[in-house]
Amino acid sequence: MSFYIPSLLLAVPRNPATAVGLPLVLGFLSGTPSSNPVNSNWYHNLTSPPGRPPREVFPYVWTLLYAGMGYASHVAVKALDTAALPGNRNDLSWGIALYYAQLGLNLIWSPIFFGTHNTALSLVDSVLLTGTTWYMTRLLDRPTNAKATYFLLPYCAWLAYATYLNAGVWWLNRKRKDA
Repeated sequence: MSFYIPSLLLAVPRNPATAVGLPLVLGFLSGTPSSNPVNSNWYHNLTSPPGRPPREVFPYVWTLLYAGMGYASHVAVKALDTAALPGNRNDLSWGIALYYAQLGLNLIWSPIFFGTHNTALSLVDSVLLTGTTWYMTRLLDRPTNAKATYFLLPYCAWLAYATYLNAGVWWLNRKRKDA
């Protein structure tokens, strides 16, 4: 059974510019408030797991990942527009619905981690985000002939890595009152 998606949520990714622009703008709005906390004593005093990149890397990586996920949503909606097989329409509908769900989970991570300093809740969000995104990618793979997957696999890999970092920060700082 196909999942109902409001027409506005299909119209946005139908155009490649708005498909890419939506996650870029929302990501910028979500991430901008974290620029002050990453310079705070709280953040600098967190113990991090091995392999954490310099903080200057994150804006560049996220810009590319947001652009890729946005374009994948465009590919998915265009495939839905032409899908004839009910199984493909179902997978595409659910995949697009999960796209918006993962976008929401992605956008609340920074306020949870940097705004509330709640590393445990941000880890829960990260695990849900990673699982949702991997499942969405799986659903969109076949009906888009793997086109969406090409744009989403780097995002999936980064989310797995980011979840490792978040889990490490939570574990290594779990006895602190402010983490």
